[in-house]
Amino acid sequence: MTGLSSPRRAGSSLDRMLALLDVFTTAAPAWSTEDLIRYSGASRSTLYRYLKALQAAGLLSPVAGGAWMLGPRIIELDRTMRLCDPVSAGGGPPMRRLAAETGFSALLCLLFSGAVMCVDDVPASGAPAGLFSRGQRRPLFAGAASKVILAHLPPHRLRTLFAKHRTTIAAAGLGADWDAFRTTLRLIREAGHCVTLGEFQPGVLGIAAPLFNVQGEVLGSLGIATDAGRVPPAARPALAEQVMEAAREACARLIEEQPHAARPARAVG
Repeated sequence: MTGLSSPRRAGSSLDRMLALLDVFTTAAPAWSTEDLIRYSGASRSTLYRYLKALQAAGLLSPVAGGAWMLGPRIIELDRTMRLCDPVSAGGGPPMRRLAAETGFSALLCLLFSGAVMCVDDVPASGAPAGLFSRGQRRPLFAGAASKVILAHLPPHRLRTLFAKHRTTIAAAGLGADWDAFRTTLRLIREAGHCVTLGEFQPGVLGIAAPLFNVQGEVLGSLGIATDAGRVPPAARPALAEQVMEAAREACARLIEEQPHAARPARAVG
């Protein structure tokens, strides 16, 4: 098992069917029909109906040994996202320019379902292994790319998050009470960027700045990641300014060229 919540808790039959896609990960890319029945809690006939529908849509494909893997339709959808997603289209060029100018890995992120997802990245030559990359999710309360988004969420969302995740927020050093949490996030907003060190990997420096839509709502973040030893503390403010300039350029491109980027940041849980 992957530690994911069982779709038996979901509401509609469609919810339960789509929740099956959540189990396919790099750690568990293939699942047998029997394992999917046990995971879902669905009857055999219902599970077969789900699999038939997902296969017809190209979202799942049968493989050897009676197992199932993600299907080719997802590759097609990924291509469409790369070409048409307004945040990727608007933020991609400044992100690539930032990577070229600094020589560090750069990444573009969005808020997604209570976490932060990397939607595009430029890995630098010789970068530390395991850096945040396209298609990965990370927690909302750790890492520069996440914290700078968190800091710009509306107050009512922050109150909800604090009420639900108070222990996690305190453990992340964001504040043990509401006033401390609010102060920490205010300082990030005032700085216009967030800097973190070693929050996911020892010795990795992250710097990120927020991305906004035309209505001023936070959409995501643009940032860099590198071995902290390559950036002495005295050089970090200038690097942060480069990151913020790239983010400002991305925001301008989003507003001018991608009107659909007026969507708000995705759901927070």
